[in-house]
Amino acid sequence: MKILVVGSGGREHALVRALARSPQRPELLCAPGNAGIASDARLLEVAVDDVQGLVAAVEREDVDLTVVGPEVPLVAGLVDALAERGRTAFGPSAAAARLEGSKAYAKQAMEEAGVPTARWRRAQSLDEGIEAVSELASPGVVVKADGLAAGKGGDRCRGRRAGARRAE
Repeated sequence: MKILVVGSGGREHALVRALARSPQRPELLCAPGNAGIASDARLLEVAVDDVQGLVAAVEREDVDLTVVGPEVPLVAGLVDALAERGRTAFGPSAAAARLEGSKAYAKQAMEEAGVPTARWRRAQSLDEGIEAVSELASPGVVVKADGLAAGKGGDRCRGRRAGARRAE
């Protein structure tokens, strides 16, 4: 069995290491990978955001299973593109990955489904943002940009005055 892990971070390194311990001894590939991953998998020079390049690599290498780690190729529809070609992939569709790709969409979906979540406001301008921070400021507010942020999309704001904030 030939398995491609897409990504180059710690999550993907852990996936490759776990797969390398499998008694089935799959042939492991990683795109793009990193120097640490290279000790357990053959690296492919394809960027995580190059959906067509990843699909071409899967077909060229005759990959049996693609495991997608990062959010970017998931939101871009890599799993969907592979499924359209009859290829097996582990990861959500682009529609499902939208929950990770848009904080506002995720909050709206949680509200509509009755899933408990923190209070939130969508702001389209700096003034709207300052107003939202002032309204929600007790005991603190997390400000997030809508979209992918690789796990680094939040600033915790403290202070009751609009504009008075300290990021932690």
